[in-house]
Amino acid sequence: MQSEALNFKNAAKGAIADPNLRQALSNLETGFVAARSRAAAGLDEFEAMRDAAVDLKNHILANLDFYLARFGERVVAQGGTVHFCATAEEARQTILGLCKDYGAKTVTKGKSMVAEEIALNPFLEANGVEPIETDLGEYIIQLAEEPPSHIIGPAVHKTKDQVSDLFHEHHGKYGKTERLTEPEDLVNEAREILRQKYFDADVGITGANFLIAETGSTIIVTNEGNGDLTQMLTPAHVVISSIDKVVPTLEDVSTILRVLARSATGQEMSAYTTLSTGPKRDGDLDGPGGFHVVLLDNGRSDLLGTKKQEMLRCIRCGACMNHCPVYLAVGGHTYGWVYPGPIGAALDPHFLGIEDAHHLPNASTFCGRCQEVCPMRIPLPSIMRHWREEAFEKKISAKSERYGVKTWAFFARRPRLYRFATRIAMRLMGRAGSVCGGRFESLPLASGWTRGRDMPAPEGRTFMDRWAAGER
Repeated sequence: MQSEALNFKNAAKGAIADPNLRQALSNLETGFVAARSRAAAGLDEFEAMRDAAVDLKNHILANLDFYLARFGERVVAQGGTVHFCATAEEARQTILGLCKDYGAKTVTKGKSMVAEEIALNPFLEANGVEPIETDLGEYIIQLAEEPPSHIIGPAVHKTKDQVSDLFHEHHGKYGKTERLTEPEDLVNEAREILRQKYFDADVGITGANFLIAETGSTIIVTNEGNGDLTQMLTPAHVVISSIDKVVPTLEDVSTILRVLARSATGQEMSAYTTLSTGPKRDGDLDGPGGFHVVLLDNGRSDLLGTKKQEMLRCIRCGACMNHCPVYLAVGGHTYGWVYPGPIGAALDPHFLGIEDAHHLPNASTFCGRCQEVCPMRIPLPSIMRHWREEAFEKKISAKSERYGVKTWAFFARRPRLYRFATRIAMRLMGRAGSVCGGRFESLPLASGWTRGRDMPAPEGRTFMDRWAAGER
C-alpha cells in the first residue's frame, strides 16, 4: 500500500465534510464502544487479566529469539515449513514462490493486516495470481478497490446503501440482478458467491493472531468462519504473520484471548478461535496438503530495547481507534497507510519514517482514552510524544509550529512570567470577547479550532490564580 500519510491534513478536511462517513463512523460508538464497556464491567477480574497479559507480553519480547526458535522447531516437527523474512519484499517473493510451487491461479485470503502491510494483493495480481478476500468486510473493500479503514472492521466506513450499490454493480456477472437492501440478504448473497471460490482456490492464505511456541500452532480469531474454509479446503495453507505474535503456551494465549475479544467487539470470546498445526496427516478427512508460515520482521526487531518497544505488545483489537475522538471524526483512510488511529499514529512513523508520517503523531488530543482502553496498556500518547520530539529535533514540522513550541517553552520555563502573561492575555481576550458576544468566530494561531466551531471567550481569573486561592 502506497503511503499517503503526508496528505493527512487535506484528507482530514475532506473526511470531516463527508456525510456518508459521518453516518458510518457514528455506529462505532453505539456498537464497539458500548459493547466493550459492558464486557469489561461484566468481568470482575478484567483489569487483573490486562495486567497479566502485559506481563506476559513483556516476558515474550525479552525472550523473543528463544520463542521464535522454539516455534520454528515445532512447526517443522509437525510437518510444516517456516520462512523467516526480514523485509516486505522478501515476504512477497516467498509467498509468490509458494503460489508458483502449487501452480496457483487463484488464492483465497483471510483478513490479515500484515498482508496489507506488505501490499500482497496487488503484488500477486501483477504476477498472475488472483487473490480473493473472504472476510466480508475485506470482500466489500476489495470490490470498492479500497484499503481497510479499521483493523477489525475493514469496511466500517461504508454505509448499508453503499454496500448495496457495490454488490449490485459487481454481482451482476453471477446472475444477481436484484438490488438488495436488507443486511441479511446482502450477507447471504456474498456467502453464496464466495462458496465456490473456496473449492476452486489453489492456495489459502491467512494471517495469525497468535503463534504458539509450545505446539507450532497458529491461531486465527474470527466471527465468520471464512478463515477455516480458507485454510482447510486448499492444497496448501500459507500463514503470514509478524514475529511479535508468538506466545509460549496454549495456556498463556487463553489469557490474551479473553482480553482481546472483550476489547475488540465486546464478546466474551469470538465465534471462531481456530488452531492450525501442520498439514493434513494420514487419515485426516480434511486439511491442507502443505503448511507454510511466513514470519515477517520488517523492522520490528529494531524496536526491541527502545522507548517504543511497547508498541510490539499490540494485539490488533482496534479498541484505541474505537475510542479516539480524532479517528471517529476522520476515519481510517485519512491516516494514509495500513495502520490507522492511535496505534497507527504511534506505529506508522517507524515503518514509513518520521519525515513521511510526521502529521500522524500530531493527530491526537492526548486525552488518553486510547491508553485507557488498550488491553495491553500501551502508552500510546507517550510514544506519539517521542515522535513529536523527534520531528521537532529534525526540524521536519512547519516553522510556525516550531516557533510556537519554542515560544511556549520560553514561558513555561519561567513560571512567574508565564502566570503574568496569562493574566494579561485573559483580560485582553475577555474584553475583546465581550464585544463579540462572548465567542470568537476566528482567532490567530487557532484556525484549526475555529474553522469548525467558535472559541468561548475566557472569563474570570486564570486556573493558576484560582488554584492558589484554594478554589477546588
